[in-house]
Amino acid sequence: MSTLSAETSESFDRREFDRLFEEVKNWGRWGSEDARGALNHLTPARVAAAAAGVREGRTVSLAHDLDTVAGPDNHKPALHYMSQCSDIDDIEPRVNMDFLGMDFHGKSITHLDALCHCNYQGKLFNGVSSAEAVTSGGSAFGSVMSASSGIIGRGVLLDVPRSRGVEWLDPGTAVHPEELQRVAAEEGVQLSQGDIVLVRTGARRRRAALGPWDPSNFSAGLFPTVMRWLHQHEIAVLGGDADSDARPSPVDGVTSPIHALALTAMGLHLVDNVNLEPLAATCAELNRWEFLCVLAPLRVPGGTGSPLNPIAIF
Repeated sequence: MSTLSAETSESFDRREFDRLFEEVKNWGRWGSEDARGALNHLTPARVAAAAAGVREGRTVSLAHDLDTVAGPDNHKPALHYMSQCSDIDDIEPRVNMDFLGMDFHGKSITHLDALCHCNYQGKLFNGVSSAEAVTSGGSAFGSVMSASSGIIGRGVLLDVPRSRGVEWLDPGTAVHPEELQRVAAEEGVQLSQGDIVLVRTGARRRRAALGPWDPSNFSAGLFPTVMRWLHQHEIAVLGGDADSDARPSPVDGVTSPIHALALTAMGLHLVDNVNLEPLAATCAELNRWEFLCVLAPLRVPGGTGSPLNPIAIF
């Protein structure tokens, strides 16, 4: 495990964080009972424009294979077993069946975070009390059902390691807004309202080369001020090949500042553990860093999120 550089150890004062929280807060922007948050930026016109950009008809999955093996980054492995095999009966046609079970929030499974997944100082997005809204029966506000018709729009990949000329960012690295703006300019893309923005740190390439580690305590991600930049561009969804947070956290007492700013302040859905390696290769091959992105979460009433198989279409 490498030591932190000056770049990665930079701190962000808690008072500065709270001021930033207030600055990017979208509470009441779309009404006091709104539970869609930044998805409101993704209008039908934006969806239609994104679909019109499909030219090659080429599709790329952005999900990891379901990981059933415990490890440093997979504390609660998914369950997959056969529940029936066709050799046990003599009727035709014979069928095979299997069972899946998973605690998808974590560092392994590609998933969508719903707005009820994270609260800051006891409040969910739009100032809703987390204690009152979320019970053992699920959430009455901001569940994954807010995205039950799918999230479809223009995807943009910001490939930071490619811009730096490295294979990956070392865990602990915090990416700043000035760098993301430069990456976008190098790729020839400009963020627009309703975009689904995916930021690559190369986490999975590092894992393949050096083996797994626990990203709960040590991961590359975004510096909090990036959220001001994304807020100004009115994006709809943020995703990354980790969970978007740099760790150790640059904010004392806030373990996941990007989660708090995105989900709670901005109402911005997050997609975690996205498999960005095949997407990065395709973007480089086509010299094209924007695409139609399709996110189709499971319909789970009261759910705090959903496993996903995001699809990029060129």
